[in-house]
Amino acid sequence: MRVLGVDPGLTRCGIGVVDGVAGRPLRMLGVGVIRTPADSPVAERLVLIEQGMEQWLDEHRPEYVAVERVFSQHNVRTVMGTAQASAVAMLCAARRGLPVALHTPSEVKAAVTGSGRADKAQVGAMVTRLLRLAAPPKPADAADALALAICHIWRAPATNRLQQAVAAHRAPPVRVPRGTA
Repeated sequence: MRVLGVDPGLTRCGIGVVDGVAGRPLRMLGVGVIRTPADSPVAERLVLIEQGMEQWLDEHRPEYVAVERVFSQHNVRTVMGTAQASAVAMLCAARRGLPVALHTPSEVKAAVTGSGRADKAQVGAMVTRLLRLAAPPKPADAADALALAICHIWRAPATNRLQQAVAAHRAPPVRVPRGTA
């Protein structure tokens, strides 16, 4: 499974691509940050994020896109920029028909470190260890994007089975017309 993880942000949008399956060693295919100038108009910054996302999608051809779920913050401007960058990532994936999964920060931290309250250094250290890297990816946004991809690879099989079970439960029973059986 190839997953592009996105840690959305208007100034720095972390991007990481991981390939693998749960229970097997994972492989990092790419990591980086899409940067936008803080003094540019928001609309132009969103276009830059879109262009960067499209380049990553073209280059790495992921099967899934995992995006950090925007959560409430005290700074409205920060949460707005994060939500806008998140929407751009989801739009780029949806245009290509790629499934998008949203994961909360605590879900990602718990998946990667074992604690939903882990700090950035702990997440970076575990990403480095899990992907067998020489050093933690910098900045932290890049490490967070890889953590999102890892989280999705590990959690997707269980989530998919759950969704299939719910869908099967909701599906109407198949009726065979009388006299045909």
